[in-house]
Amino acid sequence: MNILISQQDEKSARYIALGLKELGHRTNYTESLETIKTLENLNSYDLIILDTDVDGVSGIDMCRYIRTQNKDIGIIFISSDDTLSVKLKGFEAGADDYLIRPFVFLELVARIKSLMRRKNSCENTNEESILRVGDLVLNYYTREVKRGDKLIELTAKEFLLLEYFMKNKNILLTRTIIKEHIWGIDFISDTNIVDVYITRLRNKIDKGFNTKFFYTIRGAGYMLKG
Repeated sequence: MNILISQQDEKSARYIALGLKELGHRTNYTESLETIKTLENLNSYDLIILDTDVDGVSGIDMCRYIRTQNKDIGIIFISSDDTLSVKLKGFEAGADDYLIRPFVFLELVARIKSLMRRKNSCENTNEESILRVGDLVLNYYTREVKRGDKLIELTAKEFLLLEYFMKNKNILLTRTIIKEHIWGIDFISDTNIVDVYITRLRNKIDKGFNTKFFYTIRGAGYMLKG
């Protein structure tokens, strides 16, 4: 899941981002609510976590703006403002949930899961939670990956990487693009981390099969063909 976070308390935002990353989600943090209006990839997010106020900018107004751009993105408020009137304004603006700070991280996780289940059920899009390329199948909600009848066990990062490749099959993905999407735009590394993870996926997905999915485009990057 691709998640954008904007909170008045930067420490809280970093804590949320770290916890969600450990669960295998992609997270980005913005210090300014106004930055959201400039995002060209707003529709690529599955969930946005807002505060009711960030440096004097109204999170409720931003929620209302997001809803004019996309009615399907999940929106959860995390705020220290527990007044009923503010919570009601948040829901009226289009929020799906409202969590009071301080909070237990596991409760946030449970609310996110519940929100995604509701959206999936309301839209009746169970099939959309499944990615298929040839005999390779990835189930987004059960977190299962199969090739034919073989169940493949992946780490959280391997799952994210495979999902990204399957959504962009037959498209060249450079190492820089992969790093920014999987590890975050602020991830800086001169190591061959991308190559290491591609090798892991090849060993788990291609090894033992005549048809290969992962291809190296020499001097450019990688591609999943299918």
